[in-house]
Amino acid sequence: MGRRNARSNRTLFERESELAAVDEALGELTGLRADGAESAGRPRGALLAFAGRAGIGKTTLLAEVRRRAAARGCTVLSARGGDQEQRVAFHVARQLLQPQFAGAAEADLRSQLGSWYDIVGPALGLCAPTDGAPPDQQGLRDGLDWVLTHLAVQRAPMVLALDDAHWADPESLRWLAAFAPRAEELPLLLVVAYRPDELPDHAESFRGLPGRAGGRPIDLEPLSAVAVAGLVREALGTYADDAFCRECWAVTAGNPFETVELTAKVRDRGLTPTEAGAHLLRDLAAAVKGSGLIARLERLGTSTVRFAWACAVLGTEIHPALAAAVAGLGHEEAADAADALRGARILTGAETLEFVHPLIATAVYRAIPSGVRVALHGQAAWCLINDGQGPSAAARHLLETHPDGDTWVVQQLRAAAGETLRSGAPDAARSYLARALREPPPFEERAAVLYELGSASLLTEPATTVNHLRAALEEPIANRELRHHIVYRLSQVLAHSDRLAEASETLAREIRVTEDARVKLRMVAEQFMWDAFRADEPDHPSRSRRLTKLADRLGGRDLTERYIIGLRTWDAILRGEPAHVALHHAERALTGGLGWAESDRGFEVPVLVALAFMYADRPGRTEELFAAGIADFERQGWHGAHLSFGYTLLAYVRYRRGRLAEAEDFVRAGLRLAERVGPGTPAHWYAVGILIEVLLARGRVTEAARTAEDYSFSEPFPAAVVFPDVQTVYGELLLARGLTKDAAAELAAAGRRLDPRGIRNPAWCPWQLHLARAESHDAPERAVATALEALARARQFGTPSAIGTALRTAAEVSSGSVRVKYLEESVAHLECSPAAYELACALVALGTELRRTGRPTEAAEHLYRGLDAAVLCGADGLVEEARDELAAAGLRPRRLHTTDTDTLTTRERTAATMTAEGRTRAEIAKDLNVDEPTVVRLLSAVYRKMGTDNTGLAEALKPPSGLAP
Repeated sequence: MGRRNARSNRTLFERESELAAVDEALGELTGLRADGAESAGRPRGALLAFAGRAGIGKTTLLAEVRRRAAARGCTVLSARGGDQEQRVAFHVARQLLQPQFAGAAEADLRSQLGSWYDIVGPALGLCAPTDGAPPDQQGLRDGLDWVLTHLAVQRAPMVLALDDAHWADPESLRWLAAFAPRAEELPLLLVVAYRPDELPDHAESFRGLPGRAGGRPIDLEPLSAVAVAGLVREALGTYADDAFCRECWAVTAGNPFETVELTAKVRDRGLTPTEAGAHLLRDLAAAVKGSGLIARLERLGTSTVRFAWACAVLGTEIHPALAAAVAGLGHEEAADAADALRGARILTGAETLEFVHPLIATAVYRAIPSGVRVALHGQAAWCLINDGQGPSAAARHLLETHPDGDTWVVQQLRAAAGETLRSGAPDAARSYLARALREPPPFEERAAVLYELGSASLLTEPATTVNHLRAALEEPIANRELRHHIVYRLSQVLAHSDRLAEASETLAREIRVTEDARVKLRMVAEQFMWDAFRADEPDHPSRSRRLTKLADRLGGRDLTERYIIGLRTWDAILRGEPAHVALHHAERALTGGLGWAESDRGFEVPVLVALAFMYADRPGRTEELFAAGIADFERQGWHGAHLSFGYTLLAYVRYRRGRLAEAEDFVRAGLRLAERVGPGTPAHWYAVGILIEVLLARGRVTEAARTAEDYSFSEPFPAAVVFPDVQTVYGELLLARGLTKDAAAELAAAGRRLDPRGIRNPAWCPWQLHLARAESHDAPERAVATALEALARARQFGTPSAIGTALRTAAEVSSGSVRVKYLEESVAHLECSPAAYELACALVALGTELRRTGRPTEAAEHLYRGLDAAVLCGADGLVEEARDELAAAGLRPRRLHTTDTDTLTTRERTAATMTAEGRTRAEIAKDLNVDEPTVVRLLSAVYRKMGTDNTGLAEALKPPSGLAP
């Protein structure tokens, strides 16, 4: 370490502009200029990126950054990527964050990390991974974001310096590259240095993030002849003449590292720095790098060379005793070798060794004969295991060894993969298992390794997972339980890849040969589930009958039985059986528990059971179940598709309750998560479809159409069943845009797809209701027949919301006095339902019809009620429609009377005031130190108490002034 400190104390020649950028950034971070005076504006963070080739001075510059930051009272976190540690998951993240929690007891760690303990703790090496399902990578990155954000706030101002970012492990680098834009929002200065030609694709954001270099990294240039002369004279004395200094610059090309090493060689040789000795510089410069460096190393003796090789294999933060064990040297011999290497300026440090410069480490590593290098990696793996550091520490070395059929190697790689996967690094786990497969494993273990390899690829490479799992099934498998797990996992990944027919067929083949009754029952349950989501299921009515017969004789004694009963619940909803039948089965399924985050189960059935309550007009129960389920996801660190589904479907519940502003907030949060998962996934279809429905209900047809175009929400539609039905939503959008013929064709096609499958509940899919509206323009009689058929189906289901909505549609496509009759009945039903938006629509429609039939007093009452309800729902288009009808009746809209703001809590009032001021959800979350979903929940409470949504919040916050005439 002494050598590095000495190096960092050298004068930084021709780095004035870079240091000025550093001082400016530190000034804005700390609120103090370099001279100690206060800087203008509030403290803020930034990103500084320095790019340059090897030896250009990045490490020295970062050392100066750390020194200046510490001098200003900043908390400094630092890490360095390593060529040999690139395959060690979270190596850089651990360097940065682990020291901040060093020495803390488990109870203190749990207190500091809260609900993130089991998610980020294993990744940071603070605790062992749990046996449950691993967190998804997005959830883990969110957890690391939380940790770094809280550290930055609690220990502000903070500087995070990452050297050799191009060598950082992929997991850490992806996290930091995604986190970097947030630095400006925190009391955090993030400084990175890297070689631009070696920066991986997943860190491209470092090349263009905002900073003090005009939105690009600061490129470090070679030193000029004048600067090299200054560096030479600083090291050798002012008497070094111009010709000698010019030759130094010529042979080093202005590279600071090579210049410093060259001056050290000159000093060691006792060479006088004058023109007379300048001709020797080229040979001395060659000895500093490449073959010259290796020749210099070899002159130090065999033991020293072997010790240097062992250090090069181990990488950074080298413990002398471990290096000695890898090199096969005794304690004294290793100590002598370390001294010799320090004297030759190859190694530095005492208790922990490291190479003086990465260029030296690379040169030494590449000079190791290939056979010896492989052997040293094997020895390093064995030594690490023997030292108690575990399989994960040894795995990167085993990757470098040659396959040799060694069972011990397979065991260590499988163990390392398990630890790494549960820590949230599936890519690293996959590389370990792929190497284990090449060893190869014993014949009887091959299927297990393929299964583990497929499971490691599940969330990131589903196609690869399918190949591995199918290969596993082709192997002879003595362990029947393993075979069953492979089948479950294969069907799951096929289904999630929109290959539902293959998922069902996979289970069907295994069901035919499975003898264990309980295992067969679970496979039947899984097959029922995937068939329920198939849009192309060939014989839905037959499956429904078999499901009904099976579920009715099960008591729900275990999770498999409860899953089957839950699927029976959903089947009743789809078929439109009386709602009380569906609710009966839903309660049966929930008795005994139906967890959303079971490690070896999907979350689909618990979601279906929860949604059944919503369709049956009990959305409050649905929201309770969703709140518990989302909490399960968050505890597991599942922040990808799982959490996207949770927020998106919760938005759908709010939409059906008529709380449109809240629904839009939730679905946009779900869509942001779905976009991180990837386009074309079921999560994406759900989010976009629900967002379009919400926008249409709010009267923003143009925005809905633009959303559909932006996200390619059109044919071809997914093979999986999606809520709401994608084709029906698309038809609804066409209808709202006035394209009635196109809408009728699309909606009729949806009916031809769903009707033969027995899916006839307009509460689940209102394709008939929208089709009736589309047909009314060109075929009014057919429209009435379509609407009345939908009404009959709604009456069979029996919920007030389904019946009331169908009655409103029947009124819309009918003529004469029956319109008022239908609308009055619609309002009566909807008043008994939670469907506030549908009630608002029915009230406005009834008021409009009464006005047109000459009943102005009754019309005014219903229009005023409809207007108030529309405002509460956030249905802006319906509000305008009601106002227009009131104006046509010669009436003025009245101001909605709100409740007293004293009913708001402090945080609710703060959130409401900031929203009224135009602040974004992200800004509110930052100021209140909460996450965005919490802001949404606070505002939901405000809307409910104040009787408005965000569009009328500023007015509603004023003291009530009565009703306008």
